[in-house]
Amino acid sequence: MTENRTAALLTQLRTLHELTHAETQVAETRVAQARTEAVRKELTENAENCRIRAIAVEEALRDLGGFPDVVGPFLGRAAVMVKTLAEQAQPFDEALLSDLALEHELLDRARYVKALATADNQMPIVSLADRLITPHTATVEWLTTVLAEEALGGPTALRRTLLQAAAGAAVRLVNTPVTWSARGIDRAIDVARSTRPRIESLLSRSAHAGDVAATTIGASRDAALETAERVSRREGAQGAADALHTVRSQSGVLAPEELPILDYDDLTVPKAVEAVKELTEPADIRAIVAYEEAHKARHGVVSAAQTRLAAIAQDVVGV
Repeated sequence: MTENRTAALLTQLRTLHELTHAETQVAETRVAQARTEAVRKELTENAENCRIRAIAVEEALRDLGGFPDVVGPFLGRAAVMVKTLAEQAQPFDEALLSDLALEHELLDRARYVKALATADNQMPIVSLADRLITPHTATVEWLTTVLAEEALGGPTALRRTLLQAAAGAAVRLVNTPVTWSARGIDRAIDVARSTRPRIESLLSRSAHAGDVAATTIGASRDAALETAERVSRREGAQGAADALHTVRSQSGVLAPEELPILDYDDLTVPKAVEAVKELTEPADIRAIVAYEEAHKARHGVVSAAQTRLAAIAQDVVGV
């Protein structure tokens, strides 16, 4: 019986070793996606801790007379990297669910290793399992929170990669029902198109076409969206107007008086943070973050807003 348990323990440790390398690659990918410096620091530490855990599992495996099941360190890590990159190219929520599934498997296997080691009286491995269970439990809760933040509309602690954003947009395009008023859509498009001749005329007269293009096109786009929203509401196309308002909110181009915090532009960082902590609607938090990132870029305010949304998300999912 002892030999069988030891063999099972070796199998689980070998699998944990492989999965921890995959976790390390995922953790390093997450670092580049961090929304705030505080999150980036936390994720950097987590990636380093993943590498430390992989070394600890490998040492335990060798102490039991086993060896890591890889086709050379380089090829093994390269295969994991390819798999990780493929998963991170999924829509954002699917990539998060893949990450969460990996963490759940690591957690469940660590618990199983603890049970096997306890039965086999392998106390050093029991201790190792405890050191694995704690961080995997924390990561499962963190990813669950980020997934809830995404469901609530963000901002999440992680930014989408370009591939995730493109994949998500494609999925939304396929699944979005046609609910907008055709007349409202036509009016919105006409407003947007009407700015083009003026932009082209300005560019043709400018000696600094590149600078003027960047500034003018952005301003004209923002004005066109605002006008399109107003026209849509006047024409009774509430669905189109709401969608346009959401685009403006998420782009950070709302006027200061449209923000959910009164006199927001006049608030100092401490006052803005205090006000953000009072927000209860994810859409309001999202509007503040987008406005901050587009205008003031005060990291303390963005971090406070993301923390506030995380608290709401945790309450929703019971973490």
